[in-house]
Amino acid sequence: MSSERCYLFIPLLLFSWISNSCQFYVPGMAPADFKKGDPIEVKAVKMTSIHTQLPYEYYSLPFCLPKGGFSSIHYKSENLGEVLRGDRIVNTPYVVKMAEETPCTLLCNSPESPIHWSDGESQTVVDRIQHEYFVHLLVDNLPAATPIFNPETNEIQYEHGYQLGKTVGDRSFINNHLKLTLLYHNPQPNVYRVVGFHASAKSISMDELKFEGKACSFPTKPKPQVVDPATGTKLYFTYEVEWKESSVSWASRWDTYLAMSDAQIHWFSIINSIVVIFFLSGILTMIMVRTLRRDIAKYNADESYDETIEETGWKLVHGDVFRPPRNSRLFAALIGSGIQIFLMSLITIFFAMLGMLSPASRGALTTAAITFYMIHGAVAGYFSARLYKTMKGREWKKAAFLTAVLYPAVVGVTCFFLKLFHLGKSK
Repeated sequence: MSSERCYLFIPLLLFSWISNSCQFYVPGMAPADFKKGDPIEVKAVKMTSIHTQLPYEYYSLPFCLPKGGFSSIHYKSENLGEVLRGDRIVNTPYVVKMAEETPCTLLCNSPESPIHWSDGESQTVVDRIQHEYFVHLLVDNLPAATPIFNPETNEIQYEHGYQLGKTVGDRSFINNHLKLTLLYHNPQPNVYRVVGFHASAKSISMDELKFEGKACSFPTKPKPQVVDPATGTKLYFTYEVEWKESSVSWASRWDTYLAMSDAQIHWFSIINSIVVIFFLSGILTMIMVRTLRRDIAKYNADESYDETIEETGWKLVHGDVFRPPRNSRLFAALIGSGIQIFLMSLITIFFAMLGMLSPASRGALTTAAITFYMIHGAVAGYFSARLYKTMKGREWKKAAFLTAVLYPAVVGVTCFFLKLFHLGKSK
């Protein structure tokens, strides 16, 4: 009797664990505790755009360098998921200390020697601005978010990163002033934890900035900083830091990011794909309906030819269903690859719903997807070989091998040619 109770208790325990885990995510790391005045490193991840899938690393543009120049730039070692996502986490010259606000400060160089971009560098910046690239920063593994007021809902929404600049007419403006607003929580006296990171970017002309040493000031509505690709650009990079106490705990600090605005979703690509699918489905449906109507009309016109017409027209399809295709090996490999991708997606989504793929663990989702894809390779090979033998194929091992290399080869060749095109364009 006790063993039966034990067997009943185990499924109930698993069910309760799954139902509870769907309500939160596993943070993936222990909280980072700081004291007041402790330095906090600001890191850059990459630059992305809603108009292109090509990310760039932070220092692909002539931004301010850390003290020591290029030799002081240190890239974080990445996992497989981060590499495939294009993440290149690197240190920046921003100086931030826990719970200590910083007024407007010059980021690099001196008031007497502003940064000078050549015409080529300015043109590169203009191209990125016109493609609406966003810069992504990190503080305590928390990504920067830009607050945006939505007049329709009277709410403040957030989008990932901050915009590199904006274009008005034929002129492009660089956002060279950054306001970093950080939220902290005090779980205990003299213990601080970062629970929010907001970034507000602004374009300020170098003529509008007034300096007293490294400290700076500017009017309420300054003129924007123009990027001139014809003659080059002179500018300053400035920043300020603001701290705000928050009641948000460490475990809930990702809630804002998980409920962000959908401003950076590639809606055009999604809508375009949906329209193409409906268009092709409509054409195929019309062709099939017209064919069926024509054949049925022939059958109803003269019933004396039933035996002759019985094996013509659309009725021949019933014979083709059980007839193996010409390239049965390729067909079996495609079916096996589809099963492999389907199982990978299903298991990845399942573990993500359980909260085991935390957004705090960067690249975990991509790494898990690739791992599950490799694991289900055996399942794909089995179904492919079984289907191939069902179609009276003899070399089932070649079918299983083709299943293993078909999809990775297609993806690899496609990425190779895309890389060649990108290198050719960059040169």
